Amino acid sequence: MTGTPLRVGLIGYGLAGSVFHAPLIAATGGLTLDTVVTSNPERQEQVRAGFPDVRVAGTPEELFGRAGGLDLVVIASPNRTHVPLATAALEAGLPVVVDKPVAGTAAEARELAALAEERGLLLSVFQNRRWDNDFLTLRALLEKGELGDVRRFESRFERWRPRPKGGWRESGDPAEIGGLLYDLGSHVVDQALVLFGPVTEVYAETDIRRPGAETDDDTFIALTHASGVRSHLHVSATTAQLGPRFRVLGSQAGFVKYGLDPQEAALRANRRPGTSADWGTEPESLWGRLGAGESPVTGGGRPVPTLPGDYPAYYAAVAAALTCAGPNPVPALEAAAALDVLEAAHQSARDKVTVTL
Repeated sequence: MTGTPLRVGLIGYGLAGSVFHAPLIAATGGLTLDTVVTSNPERQEQVRAGFPDVRVAGTPEELFGRAGGLDLVVIASPNRTHVPLATAALEAGLPVVVDKPVAGTAAEARELAALAEERGLLLSVFQNRRWDNDFLTLRALLEKGELGDVRRFESRFERWRPRPKGGWRESGDPAEIGGLLYDLGSHVVDQALVLFGPVTEVYAETDIRRPGAETDDDTFIALTHASGVRSHLHVSATTAQLGPRFRVLGSQAGFVKYGLDPQEAALRANRRPGTSADWGTEPESLWGRLGAGESPVTGGGRPVPTLPGDYPAYYAAVAAALTCAGPNPVPALEAAAALDVLEAAHQSARDKVTVTL
């Protein structure tokens, strides 16, 4: 991409802002990280150390006060602030990227989408796990018809964290929009919808397992897609033995894949995209296996080389969309459809019923 880089303001410098957004924005051609908003003095120093040329602002209002000097605002602040900050940014005339979940309800997400359309502005949702290495690999297998007709999709995003870490993500206050259903659940539901389309029925079980925990930390979601595929989705912080990330069963073959995409670990270790040729790659020992009637645990099926993960592709697509060179990579209405499912899952677990959409 040529021309003057688009100037980006980033609101929030916690986990999402510092580990994901700031490094990815800085690595994207056509974008430049202009300003970071954080009121935390320690995080302000972290910004200055990591990005010496970037301005630091203490409040979102300070950022919006110079909206004319920006081309995009990225909202990576706590979930409860997503809707008010996205609304303020759009009303200031700025295109917006919002970290997932874009809102607490599908109705709020659709209201934001309508405001963006009314103003003629981009509103995109950061669903980075669409660019995980395993997801890209599975999507390629499905496009080639390698599994035949898919009948069941099993997806697990599991961790072993026997003690709560605290903070707003684990708060029991509904206003915080915390808990695994809306955190990791946003990822696994979005991936299922991208792969297999709209959902007609939702069943869920949510539990609080750890002593001192305030919100769900062990959750299961079962989806029936209009296509006939059934998705079984697990998100947990209490899994002492991790299951396969994906197990996908089709009429001709199945695909099993263990291990998480390495990009988050690389970003947490302060590695930057574009600094090495092996970004997003994993060792052959972690490749998934494709086969029928065989156990991948004992080497059955054939190994499938894992495609490199590519989080930088999200912001490259955002830059293209802002210059009318490509589509919005994750429209807000797609995120609203995922929120329909998450709300139904919450209702299902609360009332112990299957919810029809």
